[in-house]
This record gives sequence, structure tokens and C-alpha cells, in this order.
Amino acid sequence: MTAVFLTIDTELMWRHHAAGLSLADQMERSLEPAGVGIAYQLATLARHDLKATFFVDPMPTMVFGLDAIRPVVESVVAAGQEVQLHLHPNWAGARTDDVTRHARFELVEYNLDEQRALIAGARDLLRACGAPDPVAFRAGSYAANNDTLIALAELGFAYDSSHNGADAPWPSQIGLPRRQIAPVKHRGVIEVPVTLIEDAPGSLRHFQICALSQGEMRAALDHAATAGHEAVTIVGHSFELANRAGTRANRVHVGRFEALCRMLADARETLPTAQFRELPRFPRDSEATPLGPNQLRTRWRQAEQLWSNLIEERAA
Repeated sequence: MTAVFLTIDTELMWRHHAAGLSLADQMERSLEPAGVGIAYQLATLARHDLKATFFVDPMPTMVFGLDAIRPVVESVVAAGQEVQLHLHPNWAGARTDDVTRHARFELVEYNLDEQRALIAGARDLLRACGAPDPVAFRAGSYAANNDTLIALAELGFAYDSSHNGADAPWPSQIGLPRRQIAPVKHRGVIEVPVTLIEDAPGSLRHFQICALSQGEMRAALDHAATAGHEAVTIVGHSFELANRAGTRANRVHVGRFEALCRMLADARETLPTAQFRELPRFPRDSEATPLGPNQLRTRWRQAEQLWSNLIEERAA
């Protein structure tokens, strides 16, 4: 069987803070936009009896207080899904009276000691929001390096899921091959990379709901199952089923999410969804290669993306 990690990066979007929106509007547009946010995603997962991991960024609580993030942590836990740690460090320097203020945006811009302190502080904030002790981590924007993994190991984390070869060498800088998609022990933790496909010769694209068509997602899952991959790691976001403004649902992205849930429900015998709190074990030196390119699949997705950008992304 191939374990599927269906992960949802859950955060307040910086663009809404920088635009000067109220906290209530930031929460709505980032966490519950247009009726297709966390509550909708949790309900859809429950309807299909699927497990998911919500990587939650607690850093905005440094600016707005725990109530900015605690409700979403509580809702995820109450739904039986897991909360793990996400981190966008720019919030460490943010202020409500000056939206231009921020700390450095990418975790890889900090040294080992700074990263350790940021991760430890974020873990404490996540616990204060009601989450169990996290065992897994994903850096915001996939911006992790070997120092990140060393810090995580020192802090007792078992897993990281920041390696994304499609975003290497910036900001994803972990010292692994770009095409590494199999889980691997590295710098003291188990790295569970984001799954990739090759959408054109030499071009890698990560398995994100807003990045792949339904056909590409199905082909990537079939490829993993047929090839006996140990894991597939899929990325979504709390906000990405809505348009960028967070004011209306993006029907292309909603359709992809619903189709993905149906695929996983239908294939649960060979592609069961998994969670990091189950402490999964992976064999050493497992090999896996991204799905190869297919021009027809790529052209279909490009047509979908054109429709999405021209029609679905319009403000309400």
C-alpha cells in the first residue's frame, strides 16, 4: 500500500494583513473564504472518511492573540483530523499599527540558532491554541534547509515535509536531490517530500490542488500505486479553493478537491490516507520517481488554468 498524506497548510495570508484588512476579514478570507475554507474541507473529508493533516501556522497569534488561530485548531481536532506545525517567520516582526513591518520572510534566511528559537516558540504557541504536541513540521513556502532539520531533530520532531524539488533551489534548500519524493532519513528526522510530477521534460511540478488537473492527480496516484511508492504527499491550503481575494469560490479548484477526495475514497485499499501522529515507518533507501511527462495532460491543465485565471479568479 502507498500511504497518502493529504496536507492542508493553514494560515493567515500575509497579503490581507499588508492590505490593512481587519482581523475578522483576514480570518474569513484566509480560513473560511467564500464557504470553501476549513469547515467545508473538514466536512468533505468526513463525508469520504479520509484522514488529513492540517499544518497550522500559529505565528499570527504574536500579533493578534491566540483567538486568531485557536478556533481553527479546535475545529480540526474536534473533527478527528490532526494538527501539525507550520511556520511563516515574517509574522514575528508584524504589528497592527504599521502593516509594513515584518521579520524576514523565509526560514532559510535565519541561522540554526534563530531557526531553533522560532520553531520552539511556534510549537509553544500551537500548544497554547489547543493542539497536541506536534511531531511533524512544514516550513512556510517550503523554505527549509539542513539547519531546519537539525533544529527539528533537536526539538524532538520526527518528521518534516518541506522538501519540494519544484521550488529548489529557492526557497526549498534541503540538501536532497530535486527529484527526491520518497521518504528518507536526513539530518535526524524523516523527510517526507512533497510529491512531484514531470509535466514537461526536465520540468517538475508539485502535487498541489491548485497546481494539477484532475487528470494529472489521477495519473500521479495511479503511478505511485503501480510503482509501489511508500508515500504520496499532497498539498492544499485553507484558502486555495477560493479566488485570491478570498471573496468567491474558485469552481475549478473546488472541483479538483472534490474529485481528489472521491479518488482517494475509491482507492483506499491501495492508497490509504495517513497521518503523522500514527508515527509511520518507512524502509531505508526506498526509491521513487516522479510521474513522467504527458503532453495531452499538460495541455489540458493549461487550458483549465487559463479558465481559472480569467474567470474563476475574478472578485465577487
